[in-house]
Amino acid sequence: MPKDDNEDRLLTHLVAQHGVSKDAIRTVLGALKSSGGSIAQFSHPEFGGMCQWMPGMTMVGDMFNTQLKAKLDAVASDLAAYLRSNPEALKADRPDQQVSYRGSGAGASANWWPGDLGQPGATGSQNSMRYAVFPSSRRLAIKDGGEVTVYNTGDHLISGVSQAQSSDQTLTFTSQSGLVRVSDLRAVVRRPAGKG
Repeated sequence: MPKDDNEDRLLTHLVAQHGVSKDAIRTVLGALKSSGGSIAQFSHPEFGGMCQWMPGMTMVGDMFNTQLKAKLDAVASDLAAYLRSNPEALKADRPDQQVSYRGSGAGASANWWPGDLGQPGATGSQNSMRYAVFPSSRRLAIKDGGEVTVYNTGDHLISGVSQAQSSDQTLTFTSQSGLVRVSDLRAVVRRPAGKG
């Protein structure tokens, strides 16, 4: 049976099993495909807006909705299992080659990170700080006030972000290895914002 038929049957099955639309499931699948099948960062209203998923970690826009988290975890887990069993599906043409997740503060303004980093895998903002994650080059850019700092993320696959609600507004990220503090990463570029 052709792969497209397999994928369509899977989507139809997941719609019936989990009670979400085919569009919502396609969005999760597209995000998984863009990460190689292990992480999904996307936004969809049926999952409460901005979401992130990786095995063992699920975040939905409606952060205290445990039923929605469980639903996303079940959908994403099924889709990730499908992609592991059908690696050729990762090579299929994807309709969305752009960033699949953007924080509300990123807006449509011009890119604020250095141009040589290319397109980020995820962007967002927390209060007055902005961040952009570049998985392929293992870089994390943070704009704080008038300065942009680029960090080497090493072996970390950044999958989530939180911010300490303290006076220093420290961003903390989640990777496959657990918590990642920005202070633990090596800064490789510092420049005034807008000097990309």
